[in-house]
Amino acid sequence: MGQPLRIESVDLPDPGPTDVVVRQFASGVCHSQLHEIHTPRASDVVLGHEATGEVVAVGSEVNHVNPGDRVFVTWLPRSTQPPDRRPAPAQVVQGDGSSAVSLGVFTWADHTIADEMYIVPMPDDVPVDVTSIVGCAVMTGAGAVMNTAGVTAGSSVAVFGVGGVGCSALSAAKALGADPIIAVDLTEEKLEFARSHGATLGVNASECDPVARIRELTPRDGLDLMGAPCAGVDFAFDCIGAEATIGQVAPSLRSKRWGSDERAVAVLVGIPISVPAIDVGDLLMHEKHLTGSIGGTSHPERDFPIFMDWYRRGDLDLDSMVTQRFALDEINEAVDALQSGQISGRAILVFD
Repeated sequence: MGQPLRIESVDLPDPGPTDVVVRQFASGVCHSQLHEIHTPRASDVVLGHEATGEVVAVGSEVNHVNPGDRVFVTWLPRSTQPPDRRPAPAQVVQGDGSSAVSLGVFTWADHTIADEMYIVPMPDDVPVDVTSIVGCAVMTGAGAVMNTAGVTAGSSVAVFGVGGVGCSALSAAKALGADPIIAVDLTEEKLEFARSHGATLGVNASECDPVARIRELTPRDGLDLMGAPCAGVDFAFDCIGAEATIGQVAPSLRSKRWGSDERAVAVLVGIPISVPAIDVGDLLMHEKHLTGSIGGTSHPERDFPIFMDWYRRGDLDLDSMVTQRFALDEINEAVDALQSGQISGRAILVFD
């Protein structure tokens, strides 16, 4: 912790019965890795948890992919059925004999070995570089909209934070027919980027109270329990995890019309970096729902084909969502750029 990341050459073990060895094409550089980098740990780790690659070898009990297949690497179990086991942590032995232990998978490497439950077949008609962010950024943002919240056509949506995860959420809202779709961020440049990924309106939180502005943009018929005019969105998503945004998503939801059975939903998507104050009175009086979403409540084998269909028809523009590419030996530059907010969408590592 506090030291630059280092690159080491190691030998991967032979695959166990349920393991898959993958030669990787590309890997996403996810903001959650910053939390891992700055968190105290008992051993070295290899980072990364979203990638694409080609299967090199499989264990004796692996039957859904074969050597030569193109695959996604992700960090959630692939199947809609709960797994009957929990795989051991992924680990490699370094040159000094110590182990680098990763929780589930690692992808900041030109090859990886992972349990088969984290390996998802990939279609042949999509690129292998920009799709590397499907295994986390896309499934987290788009899945939160599609699965956790259940956004439907005609619903109003606000997304706080429009990086890779936020733009994936905007794209899903567009694909599902939501309207309006409001992006909230701190610069006009980011809001313009959001418009290219499905946002129909933008709110610059550096220039106004975003909750008040969202409510101005979404007036509704009727009065609430206290006799005040109703306003707000049907669904709001915090894709940052900052104290300010966590405290804003629920207030931006529509107030409940007196006598109705309406329920508006706020979803916490970004990893919290502090414990925020939440207006529980607002939740109570308007029966708002506040929930969390891990990995977009996704089942990769079910959801990834949907995301690829959205990509093919242009609703999920991964080509412009990936804004920077780095080589593996540039990993510290990639992390510095992510830490300093220089990456507008999503960065990826591209392997030779």
